[in-house]
Amino acid sequence: MGKKIIAAAAILAAACAGAYLIYRRNTKKSDKITVNMKSQATSVPGQGVGSAYMEQVRLIKEELSDKYEVSENAHMMADITHYHTINPTYFLLRPLATARGKSVGYVHLLPETVETSINIPRFAKKIFYWYMIKFYAGMDYLVTVNPYFIGRLEHYGIPREKTTYIPNYVSSDKFHPLPYEKKMELRDKYGIPRDAFVAVCAGQLQVRKGFFDFLEIAKQRPDMYFAWAGDFSFGAITDGYKDIQKVKDNPPPNLKLLGMIPRDDMNEIYNIGDVMFLPSFEELFPMTILEAMCAHIPILLRDLEIYNDILFDFYCRETSVDGFINELVKLRDDKAYYDKAVAASKRGNDFYSKEHVVKMWDDFYSMVYNDK
Repeated sequence: MGKKIIAAAAILAAACAGAYLIYRRNTKKSDKITVNMKSQATSVPGQGVGSAYMEQVRLIKEELSDKYEVSENAHMMADITHYHTINPTYFLLRPLATARGKSVGYVHLLPETVETSINIPRFAKKIFYWYMIKFYAGMDYLVTVNPYFIGRLEHYGIPREKTTYIPNYVSSDKFHPLPYEKKMELRDKYGIPRDAFVAVCAGQLQVRKGFFDFLEIAKQRPDMYFAWAGDFSFGAITDGYKDIQKVKDNPPPNLKLLGMIPRDDMNEIYNIGDVMFLPSFEELFPMTILEAMCAHIPILLRDLEIYNDILFDFYCRETSVDGFINELVKLRDDKAYYDKAVAASKRGNDFYSKEHVVKMWDDFYSMVYNDK
């Protein structure tokens, strides 16, 4: 037994030494501030975390390339190692990766946002929640996309001053309004009537996303059309999987479940809609909202407290099935009201401009680097 322990310790020591040499060898000599982005967010398609990661990395690479040298998932000691996901390998190797720099953790989820997303044994959830907070607590700095979660992190014992709010960003090059005729062609492509008033939604098929309210409204309003882009990102452990699967097998005639749509095609989905309708019960800052704003269509959401400090008056809000129906009817039948909702969505698009978000990232990374 003693020999086995000694052998295991020797293997572990050799692995650590090897990892150290790799990290040291790959440490870049540069006049720029080096930022190593660590993420597995794109390994599961259809998640907003993956979209947020791609947009943030592209933003820094394109707009701040004169100041920052950005790597992705490199084995190196960077000035700033930015963790976009909470993988266990990142947790184990963080002391080595940040030996010459600082760590930044991106807060995309908290225990309460996971609780209603997946069905796993209670003991497994407790372990995962403990690990999640442990991961965040081990970071030098944290970034959240919603200021509401600064207080929630403080509730878990993480000092308020450790967390910075920087909103998500979506490129208008990828998401933008399309001409009317092109929109009609896209409705043909996706099998949606040209003359229908269409409410589109994008997100994972989950109870938390308000899927069953979306379904009920479709049943009650056969004079409208509803389309949902997304699928089960977590497979059979998704909350509500069996009941949602039954709907997928036999949806109402005015409900189109489009399945997983590649992000490069998502601009088409928003442009086939007259309104983006997301009745989700829990969110941080959905990328889908920003994407739909870029397409200049009205946004209809559940009235949630977390939206107050990020969406202001850029969207329409309701709290119940009846309220959502009344709002959809008003958007369809009252042109002046619809135009006002479009203008609000455009203001939201302008508010989260590239220049505004780039400056926030530059100021933040500069602060982290100077602390180093």
